[in-house]
Amino acid sequence: MSPRPTSKGEKAPFQPFHRHKFAAQGGSNDGTSANARGKILKTLTILRHAKSGWDVQVERDFDRPINKRGQRGAEIIGQWLKRQKLPIDRIIASPAVRVTETLDIFQPAADLDTIEPHWDRRIYLASAATLIDVIRDTGRDAEHLLISGHNPGLEDLILMLVPETSGDELRGEVEEKLPTSALARLELDIADWHDLDTGLARFTAFIRPRDLDPTLAPAMDHD
Repeated sequence: MSPRPTSKGEKAPFQPFHRHKFAAQGGSNDGTSANARGKILKTLTILRHAKSGWDVQVERDFDRPINKRGQRGAEIIGQWLKRQKLPIDRIIASPAVRVTETLDIFQPAADLDTIEPHWDRRIYLASAATLIDVIRDTGRDAEHLLISGHNPGLEDLILMLVPETSGDELRGEVEEKLPTSALARLELDIADWHDLDTGLARFTAFIRPRDLDPTLAPAMDHD
C-alpha cells in the first residue's frame, strides 16, 4: 500500500443482504444476466470517505481526519467487500487526509493493500462533471476501478451515471443520502474509460456502515 500523500501549503434497521442486491451474479437490475448480455466490460466502485472529526482543530478542511466511528465504518465496509469477493484492480482517490486515512483502513480490510492508489487533487471536493473527467483520464486499462472522495460530488456522480427508472430502490437510497463510508458498485457496458458518459451505468451493490452495524446509525449518515 502506498504512503499517504503529504499536503503542501495547501433510519433503517439492519436488514442483511437488502442494501446490496446482485442480479444473476453481476447482472443488471432488470434480471438479465451478464452472460446473456455478454458485454459487461467495466465496474466502477464508489467509496465515500469515512466519518470525519469536526472536533479536531485544523487550519484547513483538507487536513480534517476521520474519527473512531469513521475508522470502524471504513473497516467493516472493507471487510464486506472482501467477503463479497468483488475485484478491484485500480484505485484513484482524493489526497485529503480524511480520504487517505479511510483507505489506510479500508484497503487492508478489503485485502486490497497491494494496490497503490493514484492520488488526484482534482477529486478533492470535485463536482460530478469533474469526477467523470478524472475517471476518463486516469482509469487506464482497469476493468474494476474504485474512486474514493467526497460529497456532494460522489452522490451526484452516481445519480448522473445511473438513469432514473421506476422502482430502482438502490438509486432511490443514494438520492436520499450517500453517507460516510458508503460504497456503491456500478457496472458499465464500455470498453474504455474514455467512453464514460451519463446514463450508462447500472447498480450491482450499495452498502452503508449502518447496514452492517446498527450501532453506527444515524451518526454515520452525517459528514
